[in-house]
Amino acid sequence: MARSTRGRKGKDKSLRRKTATRSPRRTVLAFCEGKRTEVDYLKALKRQPEVRDIASVAIEIDETAAGFDPLALVRKAAVAHRDAKDQRSEIDEVWCIFDVEQPKRHPRLNEAMDLANNLGIPVAVSNPCFELWQLLHFQDQAAALSTNAAKRQLAKHDGTKGKGLEGAMYMHIRHEAARRARFLAERHEGNDTKFPNNNPSSGMYRFLEAVESPTEDAN
Repeated sequence: MARSTRGRKGKDKSLRRKTATRSPRRTVLAFCEGKRTEVDYLKALKRQPEVRDIASVAIEIDETAAGFDPLALVRKAAVAHRDAKDQRSEIDEVWCIFDVEQPKRHPRLNEAMDLANNLGIPVAVSNPCFELWQLLHFQDQAAALSTNAAKRQLAKHDGTKGKGLEGAMYMHIRHEAARRARFLAERHEGNDTKFPNNNPSSGMYRFLEAVESPTEDAN
């Protein structure tokens, strides 16, 4: 009987030690321009063990912002960002995810970027479109693309034909996409190519880094 009691104490001690070393959780709120694909992608990302169980981030998605143009999206995010700073919400970090679009760019892109920068709201911009980020999961892409060309290229790999996104197809290769996107960003920086002329590019790799990396005060 005594052996049984010691065994329970040992087990409890082990569980307490494991709990103490977990990273403190924080919540990231994402505002997406896209009505379906981006939301589907983020929902799939939320379900990954690195985000759901192990890492320190819980992703929340404001689907009411879907379909907004970039400036309206940033303005909506600004309200959440202000509330977070004033500690009126449990949100720790606010992100905006939107596209440039080519050949006809979104209006007021520079205003949106300037406002986000001034407020300290990180953005993940894909140029020309989110489909470019999807494409980078499957292949390198060095040449500039129009939005339609990116969709045609993606269709060779993804059979959904623009009707949402199958998360399982992307999640296991998302770090390859991040590697390719980071390479493009470094190439544009080396060539002194500035936004919005940095086609092709996607800042989604930065979003992945933000939600999959431990916080600074994690043990």
